[in-house]
Amino acid sequence: MSSKDVILGRVRRALGGPVEAPDAYATDIDRGYLREHGTRTTEQTVELLAENLADYRAIVHRCTTEELPDVVMRLLAEHGSQSVVVPPELPAEWLKSADPVRIHDRATDTPAELDAVDSVVTACAVAVAETGTLVLDGSPDQGRRRITLVPDHHICVVRVPDQVVSSVPQALERLDPTRPLTWISGPSATSDIELDRVEGVHGPRTLEVVLVSGG
Repeated sequence: MSSKDVILGRVRRALGGPVEAPDAYATDIDRGYLREHGTRTTEQTVELLAENLADYRAIVHRCTTEELPDVVMRLLAEHGSQSVVVPPELPAEWLKSADPVRIHDRATDTPAELDAVDSVVTACAVAVAETGTLVLDGSPDQGRRRITLVPDHHICVVRVPDQVVSSVPQALERLDPTRPLTWISGPSATSDIELDRVEGVHGPRTLEVVLVSGG
């Protein structure tokens, strides 16, 4: 018996399983993982999402479908945005009140051109409450990954409660693993060995999340 076998046997014993290696990993190992931690109502799940987004230093806003165009207009104005990247199928009414020049997501756009854009507005595929995470999958209302990585200001619209789930396992059930998934937990940030936090290193410095209800 190798050292590896001994270690794995101890792990299996600690987990309450048989010491010997299973005959078939697909059937002999318990896959009954927790799908979420605790029991929450829909409203509590949305509240948890908002709390964890804010904990990651995202700026959270709430509005109704009717109020959304004015909220987007206000956020762009407060940021001083003169231009905004627009995914190909972003609902037109979201930006109907906004003044900035619209830059459409094109394959010919260079990183330098995207870096000159002030903001980007997208939808999302799903939002995970327990981790405060937004997931984009490159759908037409979200655009390609790079338009949410280069501009310094990202406004992401989440439809609640339809696009909100409690946990990562529940999110994975809704996602297509063959799509380009971008998992966003707060604005881009990193820390050096002395834990000095720097934001905007490999993505937007400012992430604003609009939780939209109704409609």
